Amino acid sequence: MNRNAQNDALYDVRERTKNPKHASVDDVVELVLERAQHPRTEHRDAHLDEMMATVVDRYGTDPVRTVVYRILVDHYPFRTATNDLEMRNSSGIRIGTTTGQFLEELNAAQDS
Repeated sequence: MNRNAQNDALYDVRERTKNPKHASVDDVVELVLERAQHPRTEHRDAHLDEMMATVVDRYGTDPVRTVVYRILVDHYPFRTATNDLEMRNSSGIRIGTTTGQFLEELNAAQDS
């Protein structure tokens, strides 16, 4: 993740950077949904998987996909990425925190 002069998060996601080496939003969404469906139990980030399992179960996949796109590409703040989706703002925070972590993980895996 890069930061601009105002400390606003700018994510290294392919749709924003146009860099084919960066993970795409679809890659991130697939990982979020995979881990929500099959949470890792003995992993240090298992709590993120469990959070996403709860969010996906509560709201479904389409709203989660929309929030991920808004955060990673459209640069929405976590809380406002849920506007007009009948989601709690706190769910935007959960999704944003998790997707940022998963994006970094995917990009690190592509670099190795």
